[in-house]
Amino acid sequence: MSHEIMLQVNGETQSCASQTLLPDLLQQLGFNPRLVAVEYNGEILHRQFWQQTTIQPGDRLEVVTIVGGG
Repeated sequence: MSHEIMLQVNGETQSCASQTLLPDLLQQLGFNPRLVAVEYNGEILHRQFWQQTTIQPGDRLEVVTIVGGG
């Protein structure tokens, strides 16, 4: 049985199930994982590490949408 954990996303408190992977959390929050950059606990988290990053209680994420220009 998974329990809810609390974390901060863009300065707001959010909850998710424990053992949630970062890409799953982004989708739950309505972000398109292909169009965002993520700062995880103060460090830019490169996309290659997202699949192995499990959200922990108290984590702080800043999610920035990448806007394509022309």
